[in-house]
Formats: sequence, C-alpha cells, structure tokens
Amino acid sequence: MSTVINATQQYARDNLGRFQSELMDFLAIPSVSTESEHAPDMARAADWLADQLISVGAENVRVVPTAGHPVVYGEWLGAGPDARTILVYGHYDVVPADQADGWETNPFDPVERDGFLYARGASDDKGQLFTHVKALESYLRSSGSAPVNMKFFFEGEEELASPNLAPFLNENLDLLAADVCVISDTSMPTLEEPAILHSLRGMTYLEIHVTGPHDDLHSGFWGGAVHNPALALAEILSQLHNPDHSIAVPGFYDDVVALTDAERNEIEKTAISDEQALQSTGVPALWGEADFTIKERVTARPTLEINGIGSGWTGVGPKTIIPASAMAKVSCRLVGNQDPHKVFDLIDAYVTSIAPPSVSVRCELITTGEPALFSFDLPEMRAGVRAYEQGWGVTPMFTRGGGSIPVVADIARLMGIPVVMMGFGLDDDGLHGANERFGIENYKRGIATAIAFMDEISRLES
Repeated sequence: MSTVINATQQYARDNLGRFQSELMDFLAIPSVSTESEHAPDMARAADWLADQLISVGAENVRVVPTAGHPVVYGEWLGAGPDARTILVYGHYDVVPADQADGWETNPFDPVERDGFLYARGASDDKGQLFTHVKALESYLRSSGSAPVNMKFFFEGEEELASPNLAPFLNENLDLLAADVCVISDTSMPTLEEPAILHSLRGMTYLEIHVTGPHDDLHSGFWGGAVHNPALALAEILSQLHNPDHSIAVPGFYDDVVALTDAERNEIEKTAISDEQALQSTGVPALWGEADFTIKERVTARPTLEINGIGSGWTGVGPKTIIPASAMAKVSCRLVGNQDPHKVFDLIDAYVTSIAPPSVSVRCELITTGEPALFSFDLPEMRAGVRAYEQGWGVTPMFTRGGGSIPVVADIARLMGIPVVMMGFGLDDDGLHGANERFGIENYKRGIATAIAFMDEISRLES
C-alpha cells in the first residue's frame, strides 16, 4: 500500500475512540421518521449530520427540504475533474423503539457492552453510513487530500419506504452525478464472512377484493344459493400456484433473468441447509420450487405470497352470516428484469379470468419497487472485493438480498451507475428489534474498508 493510504489507515486507528464517541452522540438522537412527534428530532439529526460533514472537510453541505423529512448533502471535489467520484448513500432515520419492548437499556441512550454499541440505529443505518464520513476525514486529516471525489446524500425516510427520494433524485441528477454509488446498509453472517450484495428483489404489492351481496346475509336464509365471497376468494387464491409450487400466473416468469452457473456457485457459498431452515422457521416441512436450493428460492427467485386475509365475523362466539365481501393482501418479490407494473397487470388479468361469475372481483395496486441486479464482474464490484481484502482482512462473498432497498434500483435507473452494496453489520445485529447493536470491530473494519474502497476506485481505468 502507498504511504498515503498507510497514513490514512493509521489515522483511523488512532482516532477510533473519538469516532466511537461521535457515533454514540448520533445514536442518542431519536430520529424516528414514522412518528410525527419526533419531527424535531429528525431535523436535529439532519443538522447534526450536516455539521459532521462540515467538520471533516466536506463542502457545499446543505440540509435539503423535501415534502417529508430532509435530505443531507455534502461533497468534497478536491481530487479534481479528472478523478473518479463516489456517491455515498445512507439513511439517518430509524424505526420506533421503547425500553418496554424488551431492551435491556434505553434504546436512545447508547451503551457499550461486550464489544458492541447498543442503540436503535446502531447498525441500521447510522453506524454503517458514518464509516464513510470517517473515511473521508481520515484521508483529509492525514494527508490533506483524497484519491477520489466524494458526494454524500443521506435521507430521513428510508423506514417510510422513501416516498420523496425519487423526486429528489430526479431534481438533483447533476448535483449527484458520480461514477459509482456505495451503500452500507446490509449485513454478513459472521465477522469473518463479509458479503457484497449484487442483487435485490423488487416488489409488487396488491389487494384482491371480492364482493358478493350488498350486505352480510343470514346463512340460514341464503346459504347454498349465494356464493360466499370468502369461499370465492379462497378458490381464487388456491389457483395462484401450480402443484409444483411455481407461480401459475401466465407470463409471470417471462422476464426473469436465468441464473448462470457462476451465480449459482456464488449463492452456494452461503447455502442454507434443510435443518437450518427448519430450525429458523419452526415449520414442520419446507416448501418451494424443487429445482432451486433454499438460498436461491429466498434471494434469486420471484415469489407470490398471501400476506393477509380478511372477511366475515371473527369475534367471540357464532354469527352465522354470508359476508358481503372478502379481501387478501398479496405481495410479489421480483428479480431482474421483472417490471412490477407489468407483473400487476398479469396478476390482474389472471385473477379476472379465473374469478367466478357469481361474485365481483377487482385488484388494486398498492405499491411497487424495482428489482436491482448488477454483474459481480463489474470493475467497481471487483474494487469492492479488494477493499474488503485490505480493510476487513477477508475476501468477501457475493450474495443476493431477498429484500428490497428501493433507492438501489432508483439510482441505477436514473443515474446509470453501478451500486456496490458493502454491508458492515451482522445478520444478528437485531435490526428493527430489541437491543439493536453494532460491533466496534465491525465499525473499525468498516472504516478501514471504506478507506480502501476509495483508493481502489481511484485506480480504475476511465
């Protein structure tokens, strides 16, 4: 490694105690985006983050209002117009937390215990995003410069599904222009098994509504003559999958990108055994497409799930009725190159085609999210591998995420740049649960890896 990066890494090691203290100050702000009473805390967190960017040497720092919570932006362009530019995304908002939920300590009174920092947002995502801020500081304070230009944008609505992020991106494409985006908001199985995500699933979320009589009917008067909407809904839902557990909707798989042998080999490195799956879920037997492994099913294959069903009388005691209506909430996890709106249209058409004439049926689209898929052979992905090898000390695996981070697809679609998802947390950090934590060693290695990533990106050919 060069003298500059050696000095940068040494600065980060020497200042880890202060970096930890600053992170704890950040974690103490209850920036809960989903509760209106925390709006002042959201503003305070945004201002605090902006002040941090200024203090490390970023310029053009601003807190940008949106229709909801603000976006924090800052940049350092001292590497010059010919140098590569990294865009760092993260979110400073957190989900609600209360000590009564099972926390051992106040979730917004950060504590260090057994090598971990415990607080809401420690891993998701304050601790992880802060690694990149401290990486820039380490370069600028140790040598006065960095090998790449850096742009930061941190939102405050990720836990609200980012309703105002796409408009912000559309309005600020020139401001955010970069060669690559890096996001640290994911995790790894253990400290010695780092992972780079190269795929996330998208989402089509809909409701199926079935209506029959104009009101609930007495089952003694009309039972046997009127098609029960709850039964009709069950009949429709039972036809959404084939006997082999594949999805029965015609055309559903048409745009799915087939897994290559190389991708399947990479997925196999993080395989889940039948025994592990049974223990983790508590189900008596597993289910799914036989031609795919468990890990492939939950990360690389599309799904159609029934999330909830509602109809009729569910209170205590009997009420003999034929309900007037029934509904089901249905979600589809999508993979590249599926279009969430096309998938809804396919489901809508299929449900309409199999609906019995004795009831009325309609599908309502609730929300969508684009899937994201990047080749792990991209130069930026390989730079991420080398960064982990230097900063983390371990070669990372490439893996697919079963969930969705809408901003990833938005950035890829609107900006046309690759997104490298370099997670520094652990799978068991307790995200969204009680006693969320972030390992101090993860924090230390994360900063070192972020420093190395900046250096590796600077070495890529234009």
